[in-house]
Amino acid sequence: MSRKILIGLAAGAIALSGCKKEADAPAAAAASEAASTSLPASNHEFQPAIDAGDFAELVGRLASDEFEGRGPGSVGEDRTVEYLRAQMQRIGLQPGNGDSFFQEVPMVETTADPNTKLVLTIGGEPVELGFGTDMVVGTRTGESLVSVKDSPVVFVGYGVKAPERGWDDYGDEDWTGKTVVMFVNDPGFHVDDPKLFDGKKMTYYGRWTYKFEEAARRGAKAALIVHDDAGASYGWDVVKNSWSGAQYDLPASDDPEPRIPVQGWLTADAARKLFAGAGISLEDAYKQANKPGFKPVPLNATLSVDLASSTARKTSRNVIGVLPGAGRADEAVLYMAHWDHLGKHEGEGDQIYNGAVDNATGVAGILEIAEAFAKQEPKPERSVVFVAVTLEESGLLGSKYYVAHPTFPLDKIAGVINLDAMSVAGRSKDLVVTGLGSSELDDMLKVHADQQGRVLKEEGNTAAGYYFRSDHFNFAKAGVPALYASGGSDLVEGGTAAGKAASAEYAKRYHQPSDEIHEGWRYDGIVEDLTALYGVGRDLAAGDRWPNWREGNAFKAARDRMMADKAPAAATP
Repeated sequence: MSRKILIGLAAGAIALSGCKKEADAPAAAAASEAASTSLPASNHEFQPAIDAGDFAELVGRLASDEFEGRGPGSVGEDRTVEYLRAQMQRIGLQPGNGDSFFQEVPMVETTADPNTKLVLTIGGEPVELGFGTDMVVGTRTGESLVSVKDSPVVFVGYGVKAPERGWDDYGDEDWTGKTVVMFVNDPGFHVDDPKLFDGKKMTYYGRWTYKFEEAARRGAKAALIVHDDAGASYGWDVVKNSWSGAQYDLPASDDPEPRIPVQGWLTADAARKLFAGAGISLEDAYKQANKPGFKPVPLNATLSVDLASSTARKTSRNVIGVLPGAGRADEAVLYMAHWDHLGKHEGEGDQIYNGAVDNATGVAGILEIAEAFAKQEPKPERSVVFVAVTLEESGLLGSKYYVAHPTFPLDKIAGVINLDAMSVAGRSKDLVVTGLGSSELDDMLKVHADQQGRVLKEEGNTAAGYYFRSDHFNFAKAGVPALYASGGSDLVEGGTAAGKAASAEYAKRYHQPSDEIHEGWRYDGIVEDLTALYGVGRDLAAGDRWPNWREGNAFKAARDRMMADKAPAAATP
């Protein structure tokens, strides 16, 4: 999570769109590694219904050291995807990509030299910044050496161009060859102004991904975001851990959007020195950036860096299983979760990033839901697809590739349900829907929440932009209604105080080697959450409804265009 659960087909029964057929043998694994990727069999007896013991078995295996942190392109990937294929076969799913359970995702692996030094010449005086301590930088170009020499540094506020809001931090300047420095989050956030953008609720303009995309569109040579805990919603250690080691991108041929040569983050202390050279305090810079009509500010500094990286072209894999529909097999409901995490890092102590909550819980969850669908009677009318995607931690790349190469045409997917970092704090009185109010899928979930005596709530920290930080977002951008929900913070035992404490405790382990299974995990809440999410998919797979986005939602126009020839149908039972 970028903060932050899986019958024969007649030939041609499912319409495939852009999918490839790959042999099931993992393309990334060498023959000599075959023995190392095999895993000991489990004697666990799985139950047909969603079951706490089954979930514990699945998540325990996925988060174990033998999967080595589930790093894409590693032996840990080989073990993970083979395990997922075996589970889908055990459950009774059919290969979801032609005759294969795998969809190969091409990727470029880039690992920046951790000894890289970035030099800011401020007012004529060079200041050397260290990798990990003062800054982190990387490149998406796929080049082994990217050099920037004496690039003028300009402050561009929040790095936002939003014509519909009358906001443009860049103006009409020529940005070729320049370095842009900007703040994370949206205008209005750091000064608590509810009249700017959506106040404390992050828009896509606030996400770091957007900011680098816009800088690239402007032709900048380098882009740096100033980190702060509140604006990013995570500490510097998360930035350092996430941006060090191997980073992944789709090849330019599969992702033709412009790419900036050097992109990264500055600590607040490093930024303070940079702004001081222009006679501006960091605090004053925040105030300036939040004023309508902001204009770019040259910072009396230049940037130089020789960024050496090791690069390799590899493939990772999405794992796809399908339960064919009994009546309308060409239409689908899709469940998804990302299987990847951060792999292993060198250093002292525990080196494996097990990713137990993020996102072994989600993958175990979709497998449990798949088991329930496979055993239910009557069989679903629509097909139900279970996709364990890769490269979420690298920018939602596996789901991005799937949306570009779907195994069902997007206008045949009635809805998407995403499971990412589920709550292990126990039963809750609420269900948190990230982006509550976005689509009619919320109404379908409410039916099952009501049956459980629970209420739907939006995420607690809307400033964090969680809606843009998990794989459902790629489907949303394409127009397909997507639901992202998990257990809430008002716990049956302990109320909101206990929920907040559990959240604060997990925040310490997020993207750390300590994200492991703990004795205090509670699975009763997981069973309730999975039951509700299964219920949404069961209703959607049994009927002929085509849920849509709410009026005013940015994604509705795309869905309306693709569904123009389908008669509208109510979204609730």
